Amino acid sequence: MKNIFKENIYTLTKQIPKGKVATYGQLACLAGNPKAARAVGMLMRTNPYAPQVPCHRVVGADGSLVGYSAGKGISSKKEILKKEGVKFRGNKINLPISLWKGN
Repeated sequence: MKNIFKENIYTLTKQIPKGKVATYGQLACLAGNPKAARAVGMLMRTNPYAPQVPCHRVVGADGSLVGYSAGKGISSKKEILKKEGVKFRGNKINLPISLWKGN
């Protein structure tokens, strides 16, 4: 994985405002590599810049809460996102309302 891609992902993730989320695939596309959603997941998993890079705001393509190692895992991620104003439909993010539009 190129260092430029990595820094682009962290820069993009910092831009996701409270109350919004982005998908792994969306960040990969915005960084210029649409097939790198799994690489984005790896970068979120090893994010050395938390909380300045809010990796909790990155979710699965269908709005699923996946991969969160802080606190109590996924339940902590959901709690934080709800406090920030992200809208849910059951256990998934309501993407039509809460998806960040990006650059």
